[in-house]
Amino acid sequence: MKELTMQDLVSYCKTMGFIFPGSEIYGGLANSWDYGPLGVELKNNIKSAWWKRFVQTEPNNVGLDSAIIASPRIWEASGHLASFSDPLMDCRACKSRHRADKLIENWLTEQEQKGNHIETKSSEAMSDAEMEEFIQAHKIPCPDCGKCDFTPIRKFNLMFKTFMGVTEDAKSTVYLRPETCACIFTNFKNVLRSTRAKLPFGICQIGKSFRNEITPGNFIFRTREFEQMEMEFFCHPNDAEKWFEHYRHECMEFCKNIGVNPEKLRFRDHDKEELVFYSKATTDIEFNYPFGWSELWGIANRTNYDLTQHQKFSGEDLTYTDPFTNEKFTPFVVEPSVGVDRLLLAVLCSAYTVEDLPDNDSRIVLKLHKSLAPIKVAVLPLSKKLEDSAQKLYADLSQDYRAQYDASGSIGKRYRRQDEIGTPYCVTVDFETETDQSVTVRDRDTMLQERVKITELNDWLRNHLK
Repeated sequence: MKELTMQDLVSYCKTMGFIFPGSEIYGGLANSWDYGPLGVELKNNIKSAWWKRFVQTEPNNVGLDSAIIASPRIWEASGHLASFSDPLMDCRACKSRHRADKLIENWLTEQEQKGNHIETKSSEAMSDAEMEEFIQAHKIPCPDCGKCDFTPIRKFNLMFKTFMGVTEDAKSTVYLRPETCACIFTNFKNVLRSTRAKLPFGICQIGKSFRNEITPGNFIFRTREFEQMEMEFFCHPNDAEKWFEHYRHECMEFCKNIGVNPEKLRFRDHDKEELVFYSKATTDIEFNYPFGWSELWGIANRTNYDLTQHQKFSGEDLTYTDPFTNEKFTPFVVEPSVGVDRLLLAVLCSAYTVEDLPDNDSRIVLKLHKSLAPIKVAVLPLSKKLEDSAQKLYADLSQDYRAQYDASGSIGKRYRRQDEIGTPYCVTVDFETETDQSVTVRDRDTMLQERVKITELNDWLRNHLK
């Protein structure tokens, strides 16, 4: 079977209505993507699945939806104003810009693929001087022109800056949030008081974040505007390791349960040298995308760094007093954080399948988990003479399921269209329907057909779409 490429996927997503290039009629905007009719349904279904698993079915977890623009003091306390930056290098020959760490990572990956193993620490653990020295020593070329002639590294802050109010000066400077977690920490006290929560408990949030990346790319994998699903799980310091292992396992199982290919998933534990200074342990769940292995989901034991910092900068007491022991302490935090767009990309890569059929035929089928499918059921009249009955059935099913009505073309072509967008079931209204009050239901994956009474159809779908 031909390996799926990013070019194939981008073309497929545009053609089928999953994802369109942003601002396309004006020539496009680099690394900007709009979710189309099918894409927004898939994205919402992924978010709903995450919310159900980590909020709805977790008795100790609650939700939050915080503001995108927050007090700049928050980013001062979190360290983003001082150190949230990428190591920028310019190629003197062709003037293109690159992240030094990514130049090294991509070069090392190429060497591994060629069978050349280079013993070195990760780029995340290198200082700027070490990265410059490594690039020069190994003559790592510019990806655009092939020459190795780079400027020294300079830091580039990733936050988008804007102004609040009528004046544009330092006093009115604010930032679009670079991550969703900071306002979870600043609302810790509010949630604690209003919900009467007791440790351990989590605060979960889905929302947009913004990072002015130097080198975004690989379709929706790395963009400047993206959506995150994050949880900050607050617990006693002695229990943090246990909860870290718990969510490490649960996040991997969630990926598998929604249809991400388990053969393309792996854990990567961060070495001590690459850990952020406040992190006691960090694990990435990586997925093997068409461009190689890369981070999908990060799980970190952030210790009590965040609450301590915000307590220090705000002057508010963010400690917790155990109601049973009266012990007063600053909770530790375990943070599972995943990008909606990256997870959606992994889901699409796992589901996209080209199957060989008899008579040298083939079909593209998007084998999405049924709960994620944008369209759950399609209603197809076998003839235009049957459209009144089919339209009525479509209207009835639309009350409970995202349905689609398709009366154009041969029944075979309509089946293929639904296979290609991942619709689990097609319901065909035929000439026997008015006689026996039944319809033919076709399964996307097996292509098997079953006769089902119209009065029993809703229950049949409900049982089969679990």
